[in-house]
Amino acid sequence: MDEFALFSLSFRWQDAVDIILNSYLLFRFYIIFRGTIVLRGLIGIAFLWFFQSLAVYFGMILTSWAIQGIMAVAALILIVVFRNEIRSVIQAKDLKSILWGISQKPQGKTSVELIVEGVFEMSQKYVGALIVIPGEHDIQEQVQNGISWQGKLSKEMLLSIFFRDNPVHDGAAIVHGDRITEVGVILPLSQRKDIPSYYGTRHRAALGIAENSDALAIVVSEESGRIIAAKGNKISPVHRKGLLGDIIREHLKIAPKEPLKYPERERLEIGLAAMVSLLFVVGVWLSFSKGFYTLVTMEVPIQYMNRKPGLEIFDTSVTSVRLNLSGSGALLKSLRPDQLSVRIDLGNVRPGQNNFNITQDNITLPPGISLMKVEPAAVTVILDVPVTKEVPIQADWRGSLSPDLLLIEVDISPKTLQITGPRTNVYETATIYTEKINLSNISKSGTILVPLVFDPSTYIRPAPQSKTLVTVQYVVEERSQ
Repeated sequence: MDEFALFSLSFRWQDAVDIILNSYLLFRFYIIFRGTIVLRGLIGIAFLWFFQSLAVYFGMILTSWAIQGIMAVAALILIVVFRNEIRSVIQAKDLKSILWGISQKPQGKTSVELIVEGVFEMSQKYVGALIVIPGEHDIQEQVQNGISWQGKLSKEMLLSIFFRDNPVHDGAAIVHGDRITEVGVILPLSQRKDIPSYYGTRHRAALGIAENSDALAIVVSEESGRIIAAKGNKISPVHRKGLLGDIIREHLKIAPKEPLKYPERERLEIGLAAMVSLLFVVGVWLSFSKGFYTLVTMEVPIQYMNRKPGLEIFDTSVTSVRLNLSGSGALLKSLRPDQLSVRIDLGNVRPGQNNFNITQDNITLPPGISLMKVEPAAVTVILDVPVTKEVPIQADWRGSLSPDLLLIEVDISPKTLQITGPRTNVYETATIYTEKINLSNISKSGTILVPLVFDPSTYIRPAPQSKTLVTVQYVVEERSQ
């Protein structure tokens, strides 16, 4: 229960977005490539990653290294060997279907879809083409010089027939069902006077066969890439794949394409794929974060904020605190000292001693990092208004002179000292003393350098450029008998 509580505290909203986003991307990857060999290869790599994680967990260094190498090679082989399949799957889908749509498992494409894909690819490549799809009546009396082909209809076949260097690319291709029956066919030219001037021979041929039969003619302009469909006296510019598909289906009397319906089994498969994607990404996230939580201790300096003008910090009980932190291992490893701060607000303090308890409100942590303990939990700060004062210096004697000697004169240079410190303590200080001078060591008159003594608890110190050594000159003489 404690581990779960720690995990809840360290779990960030960024982690939730990270998991959901990557789960969705993995799910979309499955939807796009399901039913292909590529997906099976990726599942194999996922299992290798699982066994590699187990090897790392149990400390099997050599096994982990070997599996990691196999994974890298397998991924490279997958991309190289199945590059054509990957390209064909991606090219067959638009952006919406890649990011959002859910299509049924890959199935054989219809003749209509193959014609539409071939026509639009030739349009993009500015490959001129003329395709004739007969209706209910025979068109053999209207066409001539065709070459029997009897090839299976495909996008690649259409591109090959109308390739510029192909001897039959200037003629028409006749499509019956799922087969291309004739190529290089010459069609009758239209004699209409109302057609646009930029229509070339292909367009006039398409209009000619459309006027003289119930066939549908589709033209791709070699100069502009524009697509038109002609039937009867009607010319239809085509700008979308869906429109061309509808024209062909209407011509062939095929029912409009129905929205995809998902049987219960397929819905269950999609739901299971979504759940597996989520669990897999959560497992990867936990493996990178190395479990629920990690503990670490960091030393952080204390920053004092909003100090009132005129007040000065003379002393603090500590200058830094130790923070015991918890969070994911990955976050703690990337944690930098400049991301942590401990701040104490001095806006409401009074001169003298002030005690502060350090709580969560005083500490700034990155998202996902939780505070477990602060050491020490309190800090004492001495503040006051700094003042300067001149006080006399006095020698501090100890012991006693020899009985036959008499101290008759003492001169201290300098005689006064500028001191600075907290206002209260400075005002209470009347004299600054030297270090103790032992009278028992004096046998004759002389001069000595003696340092001054400052009590650390009063926070009094010499003012800038003041001397901390004084000269003590003393005169002694023998007592008269």
